[in-house]
Amino acid sequence: MEKKKVLILGGSGFLGNAIYKELCNYFDTYGTYFNARSSFENNQQFFRFNHEEDDIYDILENVKPQIIISALRGNFAAQIVTHQHLVEYIGQRNCKLYFLSSANVFDAYSKYPSYENDKTLSESIYGRLKIKIENMLMRLPKDKTGILRIPMVFGNQSPRVREMKNLILNNEPIEVFPNLILNVTNDDKLTQQIHYLINRNKTGIFHLGSTDLVHHEDFVKEVLERVGKFNPIIKRVYTTNEDRYLAVLPKSNLLPKNLRFTYQEIIDHHIIK
Repeated sequence: MEKKKVLILGGSGFLGNAIYKELCNYFDTYGTYFNARSSFENNQQFFRFNHEEDDIYDILENVKPQIIISALRGNFAAQIVTHQHLVEYIGQRNCKLYFLSSANVFDAYSKYPSYENDKTLSESIYGRLKIKIENMLMRLPKDKTGILRIPMVFGNQSPRVREMKNLILNNEPIEVFPNLILNVTNDDKLTQQIHYLINRNKTGIFHLGSTDLVHHEDFVKEVLERVGKFNPIIKRVYTTNEDRYLAVLPKSNLLPKNLRFTYQEIIDHHIIK
């Protein structure tokens, strides 16, 4: 049987590349990269794509994917144009799009965690961008899109954890938000969940984070304890006097038990070299 073709937009980024590594042994997997003279240049499965200048159509026509995963970052206006073209393409083809969205689509609601069918509302430019793209995708037939809302990502190679390591080494303060309550994920858990969704042809809205909540300060401190015998400088940042939530919890679209996890499992994963 022929392998399904998967195209990952933003395949050279932290999450895009983690997804590529998870899927490439099971599907005919392709990715895009942005920087010229990148290590992906000689990889036959990767295409250079600058979404500020290039039209995604050329790559779509070349690859003819059945599954597209969008992990694009960068210029917001260009992201919107690229997704408009994706929506047109998917509308006419036998093709699904999984879009990596964010807990920030709810960042205007701070009093409680958010579930899949809650109305989105954001105060941040980033959150509004994600909402705009989500709304575009919701106009497509339901069996053609998966909106994957993701909380803060902590993995050993994630930008967040790498930054924490650098701050420790340079003896600079690490910012924590004592009043922020969130759920979390890492690249390993997230890519396994996405793999499952593709295998099972799942579509709809999925909240892909830990099933429980934790204060940002407590979480970061526990992760730092795994780093080693350092005395990191902690800078507590209060954006509000009350607890505020930035958490996406699943309610209607639950994944199987083996793909659910707690924030403690994410912490336990951090044996940081």
